[in-house]
Amino acid sequence: MAGLYFDEFSEGQVFRHEVRRTVLDMDNMLYSSLTYNPAAIHIDHAYCETTEFGKPLMNSMFTLGLVIGLSVQDTTFGTTIGNLGMTETTFPRPVFAGDTIRSETKVLALRESKSRPTQGIVTFEHLGYNQRDEVVCRTVRNALMMKKPAS
Repeated sequence: MAGLYFDEFSEGQVFRHEVRRTVLDMDNMLYSSLTYNPAAIHIDHAYCETTEFGKPLMNSMFTLGLVIGLSVQDTTFGTTIGNLGMTETTFPRPVFAGDTIRSETKVLALRESKSRPTQGIVTFEHLGYNQRDEVVCRTVRNALMMKKPAS
């Protein structure tokens, strides 16, 4: 399914995204390496055994990217111009290798672009859940979206 145009969203609309993903230790190592993040809490198993978690935490930026990424097919695939920013981003529970993440999105607000008549701004709330239905990530994202082309 292609993404929706600005005009096809409505405030309060909720998407429960079908695609889920189990995260792996390899995802954590690769993401941390690609982003030059050498934090031991993500990449050093021996160190992590001495922490309160006993194992590596998934990189929170990977988790954020995954939660938003799981939403793309239903919401913004091919219809977004770009992200304008994210606020209120929290990680209430840790994510570990082996957890399965799913995502839900709610449309919080719609605003016509003042400078771009063929575009509008959609404010999304993205929630990421683990396999126990615990919230592991929340963010509010503003996306600049295309309006439906005139026929």
